[in-house]
Amino acid sequence: MKCFYFPGPERDDGGSRVPRIPWSRSLSMASGGGESRRSDTEPAMDWRREDGLRAFGFAELKSATRGFSRSLIIGEGGFGCVYRGVVNVPQQGDDGAKTMDVAVKQLNRNGQQGHKEWITEVNFLGIVKHPNLVNLVGYCAEDDERGIQRLLVYELMANRSLEDHLLGRISSKLSWPIRLKIALDAAHGLAFLHEEMDFQLIFRDFKTSNILLDEHFNAKLSDFGLARHGPAEGIGHISTSVVGTVGYAAPEYVQTGRLTAKSDVWSFGVVLYELITGRRSLDRNLPRSEQKLLDWVKPYATDPKKLHLVIDPRLEGQYCTKSARKLVALANKCLMKQPKSRPRMSEVVVMLEHIIEMPNGKTIPAVINGSPSATQDDTESTVNAKERSSFRSRVFELREIIRLRKVDWPVMKLARTL
Repeated sequence: MKCFYFPGPERDDGGSRVPRIPWSRSLSMASGGGESRRSDTEPAMDWRREDGLRAFGFAELKSATRGFSRSLIIGEGGFGCVYRGVVNVPQQGDDGAKTMDVAVKQLNRNGQQGHKEWITEVNFLGIVKHPNLVNLVGYCAEDDERGIQRLLVYELMANRSLEDHLLGRISSKLSWPIRLKIALDAAHGLAFLHEEMDFQLIFRDFKTSNILLDEHFNAKLSDFGLARHGPAEGIGHISTSVVGTVGYAAPEYVQTGRLTAKSDVWSFGVVLYELITGRRSLDRNLPRSEQKLLDWVKPYATDPKKLHLVIDPRLEGQYCTKSARKLVALANKCLMKQPKSRPRMSEVVVMLEHIIEMPNGKTIPAVINGSPSATQDDTESTVNAKERSSFRSRVFELREIIRLRKVDWPVMKLARTL
């Protein structure tokens, strides 16, 4: 999925340029400008950190990733490549050190925008901790004969991204209860950014590739490079450069550059439909009428009798129809045309908790050997496509036998005896 970036000055509701807002006392980020050279409006950083982040040397990270081997790449994007690596973690009161699996993101040296995103991530994740936000272990900032070196070191998320699972890059399939749990975890993360901090943060690039899963399939948000301070109290929105990923960005933001927390809520609605259908928000490999996910699901999502036609076939019918309808209704609320009509993320959290606690959906399955196990709750409410298909097949075969033998009794009477 391609990202887009339309540079432009950031302005508040009154049309004046938005000043820089510090993340903390010693750290600051600049509001977006499109300049390609360093200036007074660039992000600045004080290296005297008291946030627990570790400053890595470039040589150490190069060794940890075996010279940034292509075989260790676990992700790639506009920022650069992400490598799997192993670093030593010093232990207090012990001469030895233990090792830790990490993900090392290396900045693409081309372009100033990547440097700003790097600063944003260090500044934000260095001071904010939450169970549903990825943990930043440390960073690297060195200049050598090859130029500027900027890297970020995160905890390694064993089950990679939600996108990897939905696109089939990983063999294990996500059961319906696990999908609900991922949605709830991601909602908790966004609600924290929007409503639970001293300042509001708008993610701006919420999508399946930025939802990472640990060994227990707990979901954590990652990649805060495009995150932006929300509007000040009493101001409805901020006008800023339009950035994000095609297929996820809210229409009012793309058309006008007006950014609010409800822009993230729209993106969350898109991700809910991806969880429901197993499809990407935009897929050029599908027939033209099915390429745009929201356009494709529209005629089915409003008709409960047709809803099963858009449910991810990899679920093989193992899902709760009642919770599926509720989840579609929630996605539609998040995708309301008017931003003010969309729910806040704290309200989304409550609605998701009610969906999960519904009969046949209240039990989240245990993860066995790193793979989510599907649960079988109440078969009367759970669609079992395989059994229905088998029944129809037996009835069809019986009809053929009756036709061939010219037996003169009702087919349905025999069908009932099966």
